[in-house]
Amino acid sequence: MSHSNFSSEHHLFELATPHGNAIPVVFAFPNTYSVGITSLGYQTIWADLAMRSEVAVSRWFTDDCEPLPRYAELLGFSFSWELDYVNILAALEHLGVPISSTDRASDSPLVFGGGPVLTANPEPFADWFDFVLLGDGEELIGNMLAAYQQVRDRPRHTQLKHLAKVPGIYVPGFYDITYESPEGAIASIQPIDSDIPATVAKQTYRGNTLSASAVVTAKAAWESIYMVEVARSCPEMCRFCLASYLTLPFRTPSATDSLIPAIDRGLKVTNRLGLLGASITQHPEFDLLLDYLAQPQFDSVRLSLASVRANTLSVKLAQTLASRDSRSVTVAVESGSDRLRQIINKKLHNDEIIQAAVNAQVGGLSALKLYGMVGVPGEIDRDLEETVEMLRSLKKAAPKLRISFGCSTFVPKSHTPWQWMGVDASADKKLKYLQKQLAPKGIDFRPESYKDSIIQAAISRGDRRLQALLRLVYEYSGGSVPSDGMYKRAFKQLRGQIPPLEAYVYENWQSDRVLPWQHLHGPLPANTLQKHLETSLAYRIKPDRQ
Repeated sequence: MSHSNFSSEHHLFELATPHGNAIPVVFAFPNTYSVGITSLGYQTIWADLAMRSEVAVSRWFTDDCEPLPRYAELLGFSFSWELDYVNILAALEHLGVPISSTDRASDSPLVFGGGPVLTANPEPFADWFDFVLLGDGEELIGNMLAAYQQVRDRPRHTQLKHLAKVPGIYVPGFYDITYESPEGAIASIQPIDSDIPATVAKQTYRGNTLSASAVVTAKAAWESIYMVEVARSCPEMCRFCLASYLTLPFRTPSATDSLIPAIDRGLKVTNRLGLLGASITQHPEFDLLLDYLAQPQFDSVRLSLASVRANTLSVKLAQTLASRDSRSVTVAVESGSDRLRQIINKKLHNDEIIQAAVNAQVGGLSALKLYGMVGVPGEIDRDLEETVEMLRSLKKAAPKLRISFGCSTFVPKSHTPWQWMGVDASADKKLKYLQKQLAPKGIDFRPESYKDSIIQAAISRGDRRLQALLRLVYEYSGGSVPSDGMYKRAFKQLRGQIPPLEAYVYENWQSDRVLPWQHLHGPLPANTLQKHLETSLAYRIKPDRQ
């Protein structure tokens, strides 16, 4: 296995020299090096560990790793895409660690995980992790290490009991879950002891500096990019959106005190800059940032932005991007139907989208990437027709722009108002309809896999009974990417032992149902999410208008 990946890295921080009694830690990303090193979350936590002399950290990726300790005490996973779970199972097997936490002996490392997938809903994977970090890692990692140090030489059970008292640390093994029947809903979720907290709250970092790349490398998926997080969360609160609801409140660091110094640090080592965040153009000082990057000394910089709001895509923004080697800009529009956007809570009108396209063309960009969604609760055929009409008018208004429309299927996510809503079983037909209508019009239609969305929905609403299914699928797949048929086969094999696929994916759930993540608290309480759900559904029109 070549270690050339690591030798071509440029570090933007000082690695500490671990002291003699440092804690041996393996910090893993369940995908290839080029994908993992492009994850700002993974980079940030790794740098935090690598700057501590009380820790000796080695990185592990599916295709490369640093020299590993003979006995790791902690094995951590940064988990940001649901379907990477197969690589977590493969990693545990490869590293000789029993997959089930209950099978691990005293010499097994404590296996922990964090990242967006586990913060949203760790339950389908609960048995594989001794403990899970919920929420932002900035303070959580330090608090976890300090707590672990206090019980480092104690038995495993004592260590976990101590860690369970740290805010944001969830020890799944300390919660007893009962079901109304093997295929029924959850009856209750209870801590096994009175000294285990009944609920665990996701941790929210409130400091005024967000993350920036700790390492720049030509081997990253985005070659030699330096990333700066401009904003965390999003104030828009589209009803399906995990990136907004799970990470509230919206946080923006100061441009002059935090972002510009961070950008300067990165541009000393590379000329490729990525500004990240769910809603970066809503940073109150975004214009100031843009003016700063428009200065002549940055003429050779290649700038890429995360998706921008359509009504903030000005000619000035387009010109700055075009002059900084960006050819395209990405805008999430969700739909071409004003009515559907009201249901979603997307505060945007078609004329603003058309204006954004005109501005992009005038400003010198050559492509506009739009993102939409089908299967939104309350969607009718007319909404799809309006999406087609809106895209055609964009093409007329900005004929020189290459327009692509990426489209996903609505997937219910925990901690959002639509966590109770099922997937639209006709979404696949809707994707095919759009394909048929848009291809002849010169619009590059890029649908996300409907089959992947179904598996994603099962995982995002899954409870612990799904673990048996995921293990089975992993065994069928022999470590390769599982096919859609493998999931069907596993559901069939487990019939009567776990709920059917429909119960996880397609059913609308009652509001009083015990949710798999009921004991794990996000930023907003369930009754607030319920109110947001009711508000969105109030916009629906009576079915007789279809």
